Amino acid sequence: MPSSYNSDLSGPNVTRRTVIRATAAGAVVATVGLGRVAQGGARPTAASLVAAVTSPNPLPGGTLDPLSVPKYRTELPRLPVMPSTGTTSFGGAQVDVYSIAARQFSQQILPGSYPRTTVWGYGVPGVAGSFNAPGHTIEARVGRPVRVTWTNGLVDSGGDWLPHLFTVDPTLHWANPGGGTAARDTRPTFTSTPDPYTGPVPLVTHLHGAHVTQESDGYPEAWTLPAAADLPTGYAATGSYYDAYKAQAATRFGAQWQPGSSTYQYQNDQRAAALWYHDHVLGMTRLNVQAGLAGMYLLRGGSTDLSPGVLPSGTAEIALVIQDRCFNSDGSLFFPTSRTFFGDTTAGGPWLPVTDVPPYWNPESFGNTIVVNGASWPVWHASRKRYRLRLLNSCNARTLVLKVVTDPLADRPATAALPIWQIGSDGGFLPAAAQLSQALIAPAERADLVLDFSAVPSGTTLYLINEGPDVPYHGGIPDTDFAAADHWTSGQVMQIVVGGAATDTSVPPAQLQLPAVKALGSAGQTFTVSLNEADSTVFDGAPVIGALGSLNADGTGALEMWDDPVSVKPVVGTVGAWDLVNLTVDGHPIHIHQTQFQVVSRTAADGTVRGPESWETGFKDTVIAYPGETTRLKAAFDIPGRYVYHCHILDHEDNEMMRPFDVQS
Repeated sequence: MPSSYNSDLSGPNVTRRTVIRATAAGAVVATVGLGRVAQGGARPTAASLVAAVTSPNPLPGGTLDPLSVPKYRTELPRLPVMPSTGTTSFGGAQVDVYSIAARQFSQQILPGSYPRTTVWGYGVPGVAGSFNAPGHTIEARVGRPVRVTWTNGLVDSGGDWLPHLFTVDPTLHWANPGGGTAARDTRPTFTSTPDPYTGPVPLVTHLHGAHVTQESDGYPEAWTLPAAADLPTGYAATGSYYDAYKAQAATRFGAQWQPGSSTYQYQNDQRAAALWYHDHVLGMTRLNVQAGLAGMYLLRGGSTDLSPGVLPSGTAEIALVIQDRCFNSDGSLFFPTSRTFFGDTTAGGPWLPVTDVPPYWNPESFGNTIVVNGASWPVWHASRKRYRLRLLNSCNARTLVLKVVTDPLADRPATAALPIWQIGSDGGFLPAAAQLSQALIAPAERADLVLDFSAVPSGTTLYLINEGPDVPYHGGIPDTDFAAADHWTSGQVMQIVVGGAATDTSVPPAQLQLPAVKALGSAGQTFTVSLNEADSTVFDGAPVIGALGSLNADGTGALEMWDDPVSVKPVVGTVGAWDLVNLTVDGHPIHIHQTQFQVVSRTAADGTVRGPESWETGFKDTVIAYPGETTRLKAAFDIPGRYVYHCHILDHEDNEMMRPFDVQS
């Protein structure tokens, strides 16, 4: 079911917390409310819930009806390699050098008969065709450092700054460049509801999953505005941590940061894995990533990689970046312009100072159109052989439950037509290949998958579908414990047309011998982190913030805001146990910077303990913490400095569900 509906939109008035339980026959349907119905709403009827499963019911968003967009017209784009600008030497080692900027441009995301879409994306200035959303893939080698100068190039052809594509809520705790140096990186105080922020856009890029020193991590307060000719008088041009990290970069690896940019160095001293880069600025990450600022970073080689030829490679290895978006009829991207869109308040508020509800931020955002590698609902023409898929879930809030089927409109859960072999996750290879009927991938998670078409008859048409919900995922079976994504829109990902036979010398996934995963030792520290949500005191059931924190003596959550004193202080060389206690009704993908951790267990409220899923048995940097459970992790840190941990539902991260932590030497 949709997150929620406004009173002027068609469809049942169902909030994000309404869970649908339907029998296999669809004859009996009941609702189980994990929360409260939106202000002025009503419980959906059994008939409307059955209709939601058996007829199109796409999410609202944008003036372009997703049902009108033809599917499987565009060939699946292959993401090229990001071009390097050369090499340098530092400390006796060769360093690959990149100069990457973020810019605004237009791209054909919808089928060719539709207008182009204005997006933001990364690329190399001066290299034709290098700018794309998502960005082209950075190819790196274990043991060979990469140095990237990330430039905020959000200026027009005349060098003047560009405003955001979307509505920026200035009432959050955010970068706030318009507040000047004294008030940057704060939650401003307003005596009335302000207009959206329309000034120059701050950016800072984070390499997600990297083992990296603090000045190169993309800290949310280390942002920079573009080096525009017309920056408004009194604006802060950089974030609170920019100058300190600029000095550290000069000392550590000789980088000289220039206005509008930051230079980071990635040592690549970790396991071979699929990482990804994206914007990470305080209070605006959801907007900047939604605009297109994301891309893959593939780290290869070293003792934790496989020998060439063992896995499908070359054209048989494909990076897949899956995103959900909404569009307007003119091809432009749609993102909510008011909290009214979410449907849990009265239309138009009131907002500040009459209520405590942010006027423009929405608790979650879900798109009604699936985009893969920058193309809506593409078609992939595959040969009768094995393929390696390096998959990234780059959605703001959507958890993907992917399955290969013969009928994209089949009742959910659909019968899998082909097994999915998962051989790796966020931190590299699993200890053994896992044969699955579906791949569960939360926002920010990566999955290293093998699909084997060698026994599929030539001419067969298959579909990659999504059985995850159109609301935050909390576990369970689709169309039994929750309503699966709309079968006609967000429940379809791409078409696969299997062609003729091809030469394939790769090893069948069942026979793979993957590199060992060494278990972390006993924990010498324990950190208990509560996952919390605070609702409005005016609008019943309307969230105003999500927050991390600790536990009170009575088991309730003690909320900690972004700028509260640091409470998590791992010690270098000491293994720490992290207990993530989820006190909310949503599943939250929790990401910890600098490290790759191991999932130990999940404990339900009744004391039942289960181990990690088969696809979680390697190293990870993002994990789903389910409602009503304590998820235990083990993590070790070896670089002192300041980093962050947060929910990777970007709408949550941007409104207090992120905290700094200090690694102690």
